[in-house]
Amino acid sequence: MLRAGIVGLPNVGKSTLFNAITAAGAVAANFPFCTIDPNVGVVEVPDERLDVLAKLSKTLKIIPTAIEFVDIAGLVRGASKGEGLGNKFLAHIREVDAIVHVVRCFHDDDITHVEGSVDPVRDIETINLELAMADLSTVQKRMERLSKDAKKGDKDAATEYELMERVKAVLEGGIPIITMTLTADEKNLLRPLNLLTDKPVIFAANVAESDLATADDHPLVKLVKAYADEHGQYVATISAQIEAELRELGPEEAAAYLADLGVTEGGLGRLVRAAYSALNLRTYFTAGEKEVRAWTITTGTKAPGAAGVIHTDFERGFIKAETIAYKDLTACGSKPAAKEKGLVRMEGKEYVVADGDVMEFRFNV
Repeated sequence: MLRAGIVGLPNVGKSTLFNAITAAGAVAANFPFCTIDPNVGVVEVPDERLDVLAKLSKTLKIIPTAIEFVDIAGLVRGASKGEGLGNKFLAHIREVDAIVHVVRCFHDDDITHVEGSVDPVRDIETINLELAMADLSTVQKRMERLSKDAKKGDKDAATEYELMERVKAVLEGGIPIITMTLTADEKNLLRPLNLLTDKPVIFAANVAESDLATADDHPLVKLVKAYADEHGQYVATISAQIEAELRELGPEEAAAYLADLGVTEGGLGRLVRAAYSALNLRTYFTAGEKEVRAWTITTGTKAPGAAGVIHTDFERGFIKAETIAYKDLTACGSKPAAKEKGLVRMEGKEYVVADGDVMEFRFNV
């Protein structure tokens, strides 16, 4: 399951967004450090293709993929040195796959800002610095342990220590580790540390309800996008308040509400798409009379690996994968019709699974 940690300054809409997309009921109020214990919520990943496949397969059982969100206390300047409460809970997001950084892109005199004014780039850099300083502490502890072995002539320890020195220098400049050019071996050495700044970041630009339809032209959102483009990161514009209201509505009412606002998709969908892009993820489907199900794989996964996501036996005994593209299947209206047109393929072990493939695996164990 994809896991995302939600970070940000206090009062930027973090917990409101978390509540809205997970319906987990985390406390959200207009004062810093309202979120004390970390909140965890699991939400289904919206994918309209599942409904279409369910109708074609004549099944009522739909199983989407899911994403887990972890919301921690708002971080403030000096968190890495013990200021506020957020630093105590950074450990809870060390093992997530990506970080959703909620950035305030709205003005509201009734909602205080811990820095006294709204400046998204300043806020981003404040959080980046605190995450970098938290990582620096982790790296320094690792260096202390490696130093003894390196001095005894342990070549592996010496190699890792040299890497940690380079990482330390980057973090001391407040720069995220993900910006470093590292070899595959070096990345493997860093992986056990679960460094916060070594994770993809999606900025959730939180705008006022009235600004969502034209968010791309909002001056504060433009600043966030320019920053993200410069640093190879991702942006999803959301309105935490709208997401909260959508949670109170049924599917048809929600769609009508979004249409009235001039948008076609809720913030969760945008966040998920940005996360999938950041993590190089793809979705394939299995579809039959029993159920229609979505499965998540990384870009470049071959057919046996995709089968292994379902069960290790499928990968171990993989023979072939009956495959059809989602667009071809829906255009034909049924698998038999697609077969008549030669659109259903039998793919082997070297086939790289494409996003939207509908697959049925043949295996023998």
